[in-house]
Amino acid sequence: MFNRAISQSLLTASQSFPAILLTGPRQSGKTTLLKLLFPDYHYINLEAPDTLLRIKSDPRGFLGSSENHWIIDEAQNFPELFSYLQETIDSNPIKGRFILSGSQNFLLNEKISQTLAGRVAILELLPLSYQEYLSNPDCLPMRLWDYLYQGSYPRPYHEHINSSVWYNSYIRTYLERDVRSLLNIRDLSTFQLFLKLCAGRHGQLLNLNSLANECGISQTTATQWLSILEASYIIFLLRPHHQNFNKRLVKTKKLYFYDSAIVCHLLGIDSPEHLKIHSHRGAIFEGFIMAEIIKYYYALGKIPPLYFWRDHLGTEVDALLEQGNQMIAIEIKSTATFNPELLLELNKWRKIANIPPKDGFLVYGGDDSFQYEKMSIVAWNQCAQLLEKVN
Repeated sequence: MFNRAISQSLLTASQSFPAILLTGPRQSGKTTLLKLLFPDYHYINLEAPDTLLRIKSDPRGFLGSSENHWIIDEAQNFPELFSYLQETIDSNPIKGRFILSGSQNFLLNEKISQTLAGRVAILELLPLSYQEYLSNPDCLPMRLWDYLYQGSYPRPYHEHINSSVWYNSYIRTYLERDVRSLLNIRDLSTFQLFLKLCAGRHGQLLNLNSLANECGISQTTATQWLSILEASYIIFLLRPHHQNFNKRLVKTKKLYFYDSAIVCHLLGIDSPEHLKIHSHRGAIFEGFIMAEIIKYYYALGKIPPLYFWRDHLGTEVDALLEQGNQMIAIEIKSTATFNPELLLELNKWRKIANIPPKDGFLVYGGDDSFQYEKMSIVAWNQCAQLLEKVN
């Protein structure tokens, strides 16, 4: 069993709000975690046709029959339920009575903003962070490229499933089940090509026109498909920071996938050894570190204050964390060998932004963390310690 960092945030929310919504991608461990934390709650899954039919036939009777506490899984399958939940909560606002979960954030957010605003705490559970992976006594520490290839979804580790088989199945199931239920995609092969093209742009500035043209679709369609991938927690778009320091800035977002193994499988990378020498290894490593940062903040119930910065001359810092008036700069390099030249871009940024050395960090592919010229050099598997230090 994995110890999920979000557990305390969930327990705290259940003592403060009548409803809690836990969202995240399919198979990220939402149901397992909720059943573990709330063992006395009645559990129902709205993907079961008979359960869904029974609740649709008498939602008021279901919700108001008693003061039972409920875990309602895949709540997006019955959008009208949220209006009945509002009515029930307003008449009897018991703390933590309803815990909802779902994997289609696009549908859930729309309904919640209409009906449950102010009544529900919203938390997000992504696949495992590396620290969460290590929390399972059956899981041994891994080498960097092994872990990035194996990915961070818990089920292959928990059930000892071959990761290649599981990820191939996950991608197919996602395409056939989730996306096709949200989009009217007649030619599935076009969407499969779109996904692979997105994987090829992992860690790059998003050129929507180029992406649409290569896929043979309109920019409007490409925008819509990206929105669904984002709402389904497959990708995220990282915003550039707004502060210009009298320089012209790049205003385009960067495209990342949350899970490194999904990128590997979409790009045809077939082993950790292949990944280690692949042309996308740097981008895949960078995306992994970005996802680790986002997971840390989501576990605290916070929106990640994460950006990148790049000017029109190409000066760039990979990750910026905005902490009040403080700016934390993080450079990300996949090499396992430290060299002072890795700090060139970071030092350029420090001079432009006038930040002290202690607010500059390098996360690299090595296993040792240390100080160099008052800056922290952080091993890839110690991101959690970095984030604890700056928070």
